[in-house]
Parts: sequence; C-alpha cells; structure tokens
Amino acid sequence: MDVQSYCDNARIELTSWKAKLYDIVRKMEKLSTGEREPFVHQLRDLHMIVDQLSDRINQLQTECPTEWNPQKEEIEGKMSQLRDNWKQMWEGFPHSAIGG
Repeated sequence: MDVQSYCDNARIELTSWKAKLYDIVRKMEKLSTGEREPFVHQLRDLHMIVDQLSDRINQLQTECPTEWNPQKEEIEGKMSQLRDNWKQMWEGFPHSAIGG
C-alpha cells in the first residue's frame, strides 16, 4: 500500500471512530447527573480523544509525509487502545439511555 492510500484509509477510519465517540459523548451528556457520575472521567477522556482525532484527521488531510512509520505505529497503537476502551465503556454504559 502506498503512503497516500494509507493516509486516506487512516483518515477514513479515524473519522469513523470520531463519529462513534461523538455519538456516545452526546448520549452520555443527556444522562441525568446520577447516571453520568460513574463515567465523568471517561467522558472527559473521550472529549480529549475526539480532539486528538480531529488533529490527526486534519493532519492526514493536509499532509501525508513520505516517512510515515512513526505516525503509523502511533495511530495503530491508539486505534487498538481505542477499540479496547470502547468495548470496556460500552459494557458499563446504561443501555436504557440509547433510545433517546
């Protein structure tokens, strides 16, 4: 896979994850204070991750360096961590909040 294709694919995947995270952040923010309380730290972390994803997406849109291995490894590591965190958070999320 050439560098530009990798950058395009990474940007698409990061955009997808950003949308998923933004969706769950919005749903969590609609919860009552009591329901949201156990997730306050995770909600703050999600806001930070969304901001970081936005930065990476913008970088991938405006530049695609020819030497990409360090960034590629960093992104792939974060994506793996994000998948794990997503699974853990989803397991504890009050599913009654999803409908509204």
